[in-house]
Amino acid sequence: MSIPQKHFKKGSTKPQLPEDGVLRVYSMRFCPFSQRVHLILDAKKIPHHKIYIDLIDKPEWYKDYSPLGKVPALQLTDVKDQPTLVESMIIAEFLDEQYPELRLFPSDPLHKAQDKILIERFAPVVNAVYPVLTCNANAPKDALTNFETALDAFEQELAKRGTPYFAGQTIGIVDYMIWPWFERFPSLKLTTEHKYELDAKRFGLLLKWRDLVAQDEAVRKTALDAQLHADFQGSKRLGKPQYDIAFTA
Repeated sequence: MSIPQKHFKKGSTKPQLPEDGVLRVYSMRFCPFSQRVHLILDAKKIPHHKIYIDLIDKPEWYKDYSPLGKVPALQLTDVKDQPTLVESMIIAEFLDEQYPELRLFPSDPLHKAQDKILIERFAPVVNAVYPVLTCNANAPKDALTNFETALDAFEQELAKRGTPYFAGQTIGIVDYMIWPWFERFPSLKLTTEHKYELDAKRFGLLLKWRDLVAQDEAVRKTALDAQLHADFQGSKRLGKPQYDIAFTA
């Protein structure tokens, strides 16, 4: 359930949600870290309310749920004092343990640790491409080169594992945790002067993986297309991010 389909901003009234014990997710529709949590919730079919937050002009009441103003935040309404969790990986691991019917993390402690390390290794990929992805005019000239160098490790890891997904024969936590950025990479073709795309020879396995993951039910449910991502980043570059275009497309 989503109440309502808009991003709450400064001066807005706190949404009135039923005290029904259903999880509440505070999110931003274009935030890849928020999408991580939505993917887990949808993959596990966990009922939840969605509350979207304007990150540039946050509502005053949001600090009651996320003192640092971050999204995503997950409020546990069926627990005493209704505590809130933040940070996408912390939330993902909590949900996997609390709702074990569909396990996404490996059950083996070593494999679980290795997958968490691999997810952490995605940070250099994000850091390198972020200035270009967000249409920053001051993006370093070597940003895409550094991005591809960091991404090489994931092409190599997929080859090493020899499976269609990073998790094996079925989708798992690594796949979901890195997917949000792969959803956004195609927008570079629309926003860069040379219409950047991932090299099909260099990243052949990752592109096959991307096409496969794109068919996943939870991925399809949370997806926004490349043009919408490009439009949002364009509005953000102009200093007037249009968060709610996600609901009008």
